[in-house]
Amino acid sequence: MYRRNITASVIEALADTPVILVNGARQTGKSTLCKKIVDEGAFQGNFVTMDDPATLLAAQKDPLGFLEDLGKHVIIDEVQRTPKLFLSIKKLVDSDRKGRRIILTGSADVMMLPRVGDSLAGRIEIHNL
Repeated sequence: MYRRNITASVIEALADTPVILVNGARQTGKSTLCKKIVDEGAFQGNFVTMDDPATLLAAQKDPLGFLEDLGKHVIIDEVQRTPKLFLSIKKLVDSDRKGRRIILTGSADVMMLPRVGDSLAGRIEIHNL
């Protein structure tokens, strides 16, 4: 695997940013980058993908409950498939800004989705791959 230039920036952002978005085109290595950060020990948390139909359904049905079940540190892959998650992410981050870290990956510009940009303003750092 090629080392991505943004890896160090993503790891650095984990120190003080509750939500990190790794954004980029399909098949550019977003998921692989996130898994590598976990493998290297820079992030400890669950990895879930919205490409899995059962996971997607659970996230759509009860976004807040879904997130609470994942724990305080999580990577959510292909988050653009579930825009309902963003308001629940905001709620959880606002209740525990320092203790919660969520890494999102997306192949669409999720910040352009209605209400997403406003709901995570001041809570998110975006890294383009």
